[in-house]
Amino acid sequence: MNSKFDHLPDSGQPIVYVRPVDVDELPGELRAQARATGSRRLYALHSENGERLALVRERALAFVIARQNDLAPVNVH
Repeated sequence: MNSKFDHLPDSGQPIVYVRPVDVDELPGELRAQARATGSRRLYALHSENGERLALVRERALAFVIARQNDLAPVNVH
């Protein structure tokens, strides 16, 4: 069954998208810094318009940071 889904419930907070990022996808300087810490995957927080706001090492930390900044985190695969 296909049904139209118009929007997410309104939490009153701006949405921030959390998605995994392979270190190999990052620009050179960021890639080098991430590899120096032994990371192969980071988690990016993006605004509703797609702007990358932050990169963090753990998914759980991304959600904590979002909530601490009054943002509603949404997981993106």
